[in-house]
Amino acid sequence: METVSEFKPPLSQSVGYGIVVGVGFFFAGTMLILTYLQSRYTGISLRSSEEFTSASRNVKPGLVACGIISAWTHSTTLLQSSTAAYTFGVSGPWWFAVGGTIQLAIFAMVAAQVKLKANGAHTFLEIVQVRFGTGAHILFTFYGLVCNLVVCGSLLLGGSATVTALTGMNTDAACMLLPISIAAYVLVGGLRATFICDWSHTVILFVVIYIFVFRTYGTSPATQGVSGLFDLLQAASTTTPMEGNYDGSYLTMKSNQGLVFGVATILSGFAGVFCDQGYWQRAIASNPMSTTKAYMVGGLSWFAVPFAFASCLGLSARGLINNPNFPTYPNPLSASQASAGLAAPAAAVVLMGKGGAVAVLLIVFMAVTSAASAELIAVSSLFSYDIYRTYLRSNAKGPEILKVSQYFICFWAVWMGAWAIILNKAGVDLGWLFYVQGVLLSPAVIPITLTVSWSKLTKPAVILGPIIGSVLGMAAWMIGCWKILGSINMKNLANPYSAVCSGLTGLLFSGIVTVCVSLWSPAKYDFKGTQGIANLDSADSPTDTGNSTLDEEKADVIHVQETEIDREVVLLANGDVVDTSVLKASFKRAVLYSLVFTLIVTIIVPLPMFFSHYVYSKQFFTFWTSVGIIWVLLSGFFSVLLPIWESKQGIIVIGMGCYKSLGRRDS
Repeated sequence: METVSEFKPPLSQSVGYGIVVGVGFFFAGTMLILTYLQSRYTGISLRSSEEFTSASRNVKPGLVACGIISAWTHSTTLLQSSTAAYTFGVSGPWWFAVGGTIQLAIFAMVAAQVKLKANGAHTFLEIVQVRFGTGAHILFTFYGLVCNLVVCGSLLLGGSATVTALTGMNTDAACMLLPISIAAYVLVGGLRATFICDWSHTVILFVVIYIFVFRTYGTSPATQGVSGLFDLLQAASTTTPMEGNYDGSYLTMKSNQGLVFGVATILSGFAGVFCDQGYWQRAIASNPMSTTKAYMVGGLSWFAVPFAFASCLGLSARGLINNPNFPTYPNPLSASQASAGLAAPAAAVVLMGKGGAVAVLLIVFMAVTSAASAELIAVSSLFSYDIYRTYLRSNAKGPEILKVSQYFICFWAVWMGAWAIILNKAGVDLGWLFYVQGVLLSPAVIPITLTVSWSKLTKPAVILGPIIGSVLGMAAWMIGCWKILGSINMKNLANPYSAVCSGLTGLLFSGIVTVCVSLWSPAKYDFKGTQGIANLDSADSPTDTGNSTLDEEKADVIHVQETEIDREVVLLANGDVVDTSVLKASFKRAVLYSLVFTLIVTIIVPLPMFFSHYVYSKQFFTFWTSVGIIWVLLSGFFSVLLPIWESKQGIIVIGMGCYKSLGRRDS
C-alpha cells in the first residue's frame, strides 16, 4: 500500500497567482511591444499569413536553435527527467536526454528534405495532401491533432501540479489561467513572436539551471558539494536500494528499469517530434541554407538541459529524503507525487528554501508558456490550412487564413485548459501521458518521414502502415501489460514495460508494412507537386494545393526548376531561390552527424558501463558531474548569445528607429 505523504506548500497561493497571472501578462505585454517595434521599424508585415505561420521563412539558425530548445523544454523535460533521476539514479538523466536528442539530430535530415522538396509548405499535412490525397491526409491529421492534445495535456498537467504543490493554488485555476497570457502575444505576433519569446524564456531557463547547479554542487550545506552528494546517494543506495540496479545503487548505469525507461523515452521522443507540427514549422520557418545547422545546434544544446537539471535536482531529491526540510518528511515522495513530477520541487525547497521554490515555479512556468506558444501556432496552422482551407474554403487566400488562425488560437487556448482539467479529473498525470505518447503516435513516425524523403512510397503503403502498426501496437500494449504486470489497469498501462511493448511494436511494424507494400509496386514520385505548394499571400497563388496534378502555371515553374538544376539552383513556386548543392551537402552532413551522435550517446557511452556493472567512484562521479556543468554552460552560451549576434543589425535598426521617434517627440 502506498505511503500517504503530504507535500507541504512552502509558498502562499498569492505567489502562485502572481506568477501565473502577473508574470504571464508581463511577458505577454513585453512580447507585444517588441512585436510592434519590429513591425514598425523593420518592415515585417503582421498582416501576412506567411509571416504569421512561417515567419517569412528567413529565421536565422541561432534563433531557430533557441526555439527548438525552448519548444522541446516541456514541463516533462524538467519534471519527468528529475523523476527519472530520483527513481533510477544517474542513468535516468542520461537516458532522458538521449531519448529527446537523437530525434532532433535525425530530424535535421528531414528538415533538409523539406527545404529541398517542399519549401513552400506550411504544414507537414499539406505535403501529405499534395502527394497522397484526402485519405492519407485525414489519417495524418488525426495523428497530428492527437499529438497536440497529448503535448498540451502534458504541459498543463505538469505545470499545474508544480504550481499547486508549491503554492496550494487551485489546480483547475492554474490549468485555465496558464494558456491565456500566452495566447495574447501569439495572437498578435504569430510564429516570429514565439521565437522572440523562446529566446527570453531560454535566458531565464539557463540562469535558473546555473543557480541550482552551483548551489547543489558548491554552496549548499544540505548537499555539501559534489562529494557530499555522492555520500548521500551511497547512503540512499543502502537504506532504500533501487530494485534492478546493480547492488541497488543509484550510482550506476546498470539499471534494468533505467534502460527500459530509456527505450520508452526514445519512442516517446520520436512520436513527440515527428508528429508535432511545431518542429516541422520551425524547419519551414528557418532560412533554407541553415536549417540543418539549427537542428544540430539545438539538439546538442538541449541535451544539457535535462541532463544537468535532473542530475542536479533529481539526484538531490533522492539523497535528501531524510532531511527535515524535505516537503514530505519523514516519508519519501509517494508514487503519485513522483509521477506528477514533484522530485525537482522537493529538492529545490531543501536546497534553497522559498527561493528554490520560486525558482522552480518560474522555470516550469517558462517551460510551459514557451512550449505552449509553439503548440498554439502549430495547431492553428493545422486547422487553418489542413481543415478550413482543404475541406471548407478551398479558395481561401492569405488574409482569410490569417483571420481563421487567430480565431482558432483563441479557441485552443481555452480548450487546452479545459482538456487539462478533464485529464486531471480522470486521474491522468504527467507520467501517464509521457509513456502513452509513444504508444499512440509511434506508428505514424516512419510513414511521415518517408513522405518527404522517399520517392518510391505509395499511397496504399502510407495508409496501411500506420493503421496496421496502430492495431498491432494496441494489441501489444494490452497483452504486454497483462503478461508482464498481471492485470490491465490505468496504472499498469503507463508502466515503461507496457509502453515499450506497444511503442516498439507500432513503430517497427508500421515501418515494415510501409516499406514492403511500397516495394511491392513502387512509385516514381518526382516531388514536383510538393515543390509547387504556393504562397497564399500572392494574388496569383493557386487555389488547390490539395491536387498533385499541376496546372500550366505550375508547369512553367517546374520547367524553370529543371533548367536551373544544372546551375545547382531551384526556383520554387513561392519565389524562393534555393541552392540545391548546399541543401544536398547539408543533408549529407546531417546524416553523418545524426549517425555519429546517436552511436555515441546510445551505445559507446552508456552500454559499456551497463554491461560492466560499473558503480561510480567519487572521482568518476565528480568527472561525470563536471561534464554536465561544462555542457550546460556551453549550451547556454550558444543559445543566448548566438541569436543576439545574428540579429545585431535588426536590433540596431529598431534601436535607431526608437531613438529618432523619441527625438522627434521631444522636439
